[in-house]
Amino acid sequence: MMIPVRNRTEVADIVRAIAEGPLPVRVTAYDGSSIGPQDSAIRLHVATPKGLRYLVTSPGDLGLARAYVAGDLQMRGAHPGDPYPALMELRRGLHLRHPGPVEAARLAAGLGPAALVPPPAPAQEAPPRWRRAIAERTPLRRSAAAIAHHYDVSNAFYELLLGPSMAYTCAVYDDPADSLETAQERKFELVCAKLGLRSGMRLLDVGCGWGSMVRYAARHHGVTALGVTLSREQAEWARRAIERDGLGDRAEVRHLDYRELPPDRFDAISSIGLTEHIGVRNYPAYFAFLTERLVPGGRLLNHCITRPDGHVGHRPDAFTDRYVFPDGELAAPGRIVGEIHDAGLEVQHVENLRLHYGYTLTAWCANLRDNWDACVAEVGEQTARVWGLYLAGSRISFEVNRLQLHQVLASRPLESGASTFPLRPDWEP
Repeated sequence: MMIPVRNRTEVADIVRAIAEGPLPVRVTAYDGSSIGPQDSAIRLHVATPKGLRYLVTSPGDLGLARAYVAGDLQMRGAHPGDPYPALMELRRGLHLRHPGPVEAARLAAGLGPAALVPPPAPAQEAPPRWRRAIAERTPLRRSAAAIAHHYDVSNAFYELLLGPSMAYTCAVYDDPADSLETAQERKFELVCAKLGLRSGMRLLDVGCGWGSMVRYAARHHGVTALGVTLSREQAEWARRAIERDGLGDRAEVRHLDYRELPPDRFDAISSIGLTEHIGVRNYPAYFAFLTERLVPGGRLLNHCITRPDGHVGHRPDAFTDRYVFPDGELAAPGRIVGEIHDAGLEVQHVENLRLHYGYTLTAWCANLRDNWDACVAEVGEQTARVWGLYLAGSRISFEVNRLQLHQVLASRPLESGASTFPLRPDWEP
């Protein structure tokens, strides 16, 4: 594909060179150039030379994200709290290609050397993995830093985003029209039922977040529940909620790495949304630890995001790794099942809740959109943009089967090898 013969490269020239086929949206730029259908409801506007430098020096999702988060790439026709319509339009109709070496050289020459110097990344961006590995050499410190990056944002922000449940994991819907709160309560009840919780039992919830599972199980099933989280802000919020709810005699949340727990055993363990942070190579040690903390006959419920197959890499895209979940990794459900099995537990039930996560993310996007001004006031517009982009993109990933969500229920056999698990699931009506 030939570009117009002129000394100066315009933004439209670059878009023309990398886009294959007709554009699904209109693209305009600070230099007055434009390309794409004029009647498009969605318009992308490269607002500054710095925005172009982000796009040129970091081709792909990371450059787009940097420019968008910084405000140098504007998305018109979609709310920043819920850019789902724009992202879906781009996914359906935008097909990229790599310009040939001659064409790329002409474009670069027309831009000039200054345009090829990367601008500083937005403050919300974490360093690349290799730098994080140098900065945080011990596993405990690195885990704490990764969790703090994502969760120690602002409890008030999460209250606006997640709603009263303060549950940052996939809800369970009977109907897409269910409210988020109803679906989150249904999720907690499903977990309690699968674990067979009864009054007097001891529950450990690893990666407990704001203590929602701990409080629900203590209130509705009479268990003594302990939750642990690496986020100091989550732990402080959870302690206040436990005191407010009058559950101090049955529920506790500690700011603690699960690996530093005292050597107690529990009748049941829930791991809801923590496995994503563990790292695939650490699965054997993680599930061995949980197995050791279960009494014989006890149950484990692992609830986590998974890959749709085992051929996809474990690491997330660059945007997610730098802006959302540093060091996060995902595996296929078969890997999760195999690791739990190899840790000495007996896998009893596996359930895929992929569609439910799409509905959950739709509700979170709506909360962010509806509370946009308050969210921006709390964390700043750039951080709020990160969340809008991440949640809307994740919704698409679950809808098109790039991501799944699996609950895996397992039990620990008795020392004799006998099982206490019922012949049929005891949580079904």
